[in-house]
Amino acid sequence: MNMVDIICKKRDKEKLSLDEIQYFITNYTNGTIPDYQAAALAMAILLNGMDKEEVGQLTMAMSQSGETLNLSEHADFSVDKHSTGGVGDKTTLIVQPIVAACGVAVAKMSGRGLGYSGGTIDKLESIPGIRIDLSREEFLNQLQRIGTVISGQSKHLAPADGKLYALRDVTGTVPSQALIASSIMSKKLAISTNAILLDVKVGKGAFMKTVKDAMSLAELMVSIGRYNGRIMRAELSDMNQPLGYMVGNSLEVKEALSMLKCEPTAPDLYEHCISSSAQLLQMASKVKTIEDGLLMAKEALTSGRAFEKLKEMIGAQGGDVSYLDDPEKFPKAPFIETFAAQESGYIAEIDAQEVGETSVELGGGRHQKTDSIDHRVGIVVHHKVGDEIHAGDPLFTIHAHDEGTLADARQRLYAAHVIIPDPAKVLAQFFGIVE
Repeated sequence: MNMVDIICKKRDKEKLSLDEIQYFITNYTNGTIPDYQAAALAMAILLNGMDKEEVGQLTMAMSQSGETLNLSEHADFSVDKHSTGGVGDKTTLIVQPIVAACGVAVAKMSGRGLGYSGGTIDKLESIPGIRIDLSREEFLNQLQRIGTVISGQSKHLAPADGKLYALRDVTGTVPSQALIASSIMSKKLAISTNAILLDVKVGKGAFMKTVKDAMSLAELMVSIGRYNGRIMRAELSDMNQPLGYMVGNSLEVKEALSMLKCEPTAPDLYEHCISSSAQLLQMASKVKTIEDGLLMAKEALTSGRAFEKLKEMIGAQGGDVSYLDDPEKFPKAPFIETFAAQESGYIAEIDAQEVGETSVELGGGRHQKTDSIDHRVGIVVHHKVGDEIHAGDPLFTIHAHDEGTLADARQRLYAAHVIIPDPAKVLAQFFGIVE
C-alpha cells in the first residue's frame, strides 16, 4: 500500500477501504506522508467526495489517532457547541458562559480561523495572558472546579485532524463536506461530552452555500455522533451577512462582552445566542421546553451571572479580566475610519464572504498556516440587511494597521453593500433543526 495509489484511487472517484484510510491517517500523523501528498488527497476528496461509510471510517481513524479525554469523572453531564464557521461568529464567547451559568458543564476544544472564517481561539488570544494550550490535567481540573473550560486543540487529541485542519486552510480544501464533518466530529468523539449542538452555517459567508448542502452536512454529522452514543442536534443558521456588527478578533470580543453586559446588541446576534443556549439547556435536560430554556438563558444574562462566569473562566486560564471589565483597554489599530453611505434606500445585501476576506486582508486572518494575526484590525458594519439608510449615515468602520490596507478595504466594503430604493426583506436567522 502506498500514498500515490490512494490519491489516484480517490482522483478516479473510487471508494477508499478502511485499511487505506487508516494507512493515510496513521502515516500522515507520524510524518511519513508529506503535506503535499496529503494536500493532493484532500483536493481529490473535495472534488469527488466520500460516501457515509468512508466519512465514518475517516472520522473514527482521526479520533483514535491520539489520546482521548474522559469527562465522566469530572462532570455528571457535559455539553459542547460547535460552529462550522462564519463571519463575525463570536457566539461561543456568549453561549458558553450563559449555559455554564445555568449549571450545565461546558467543555470545549476550539480551533483557529479557517480561511475567512474566524476562530474562537484567535479571538480569545486578544485577551492578554490567556492560556489556551491547557494540559489534559488542567482541562479536566478546571471543568470540575468551575464547570466550564475552553482550550485549543491538544496536539495529542486527534492529532491527525490538527495537521489536516491547518493544511485545509491553505490549500483551498476547506469546503469539503467529508473533511468538515470528519474534522468536527473526530474532535468531538475524542472527548466524551454527552451532548453536542452543531451550528451549521448557510449562505455566502459559509462553506455551505445552500440549505440543501447544509442539511446534508448536518445530517451526516448528527448521524456520526448518534452512532457513537452522543445526544446530537444541529441548527442551520444564516450566514449571508456577518453575524452581529463586528468582524475581527478583539472587536468581536468587545461585541460579545457588550451582550454579556446587557448593552445594546445586534438583533441577529442576540437571537442566535439565546436560541443556541436554550437548545443546549434542553439537551442537558435542564429545562423541558425551548421556551423555558429561552427564559433561563435570558435570566442568566440579565442577572449578570453569565458575564461573571466568563470572567471566572478567563481568569482561571490566566487572562487579564480587567480587559473584560474595561474593553477600552484593548489595543486599537493605528488607523480607524468610518465611511458613510453614498445613497439613500434599504440595505439589500452585505456580502459576508467579501467582508470576511477583507478582514483577512487587513491582517485579521491567515493566508498561510504560519501567518501571525493582528488582533486589533477588523471591520464594523453599522447596519443589517433590511435596514433603511440615508446618504451620509455611517455605513462601515475600518480598523487597519496602515493606510494602504485601509484604502483597499474601503473599496471592497462599499462593493459588499447593496442598497436599493425599495424595502428589503430582513434575513431569516434559522432554517431548521436536525436531530
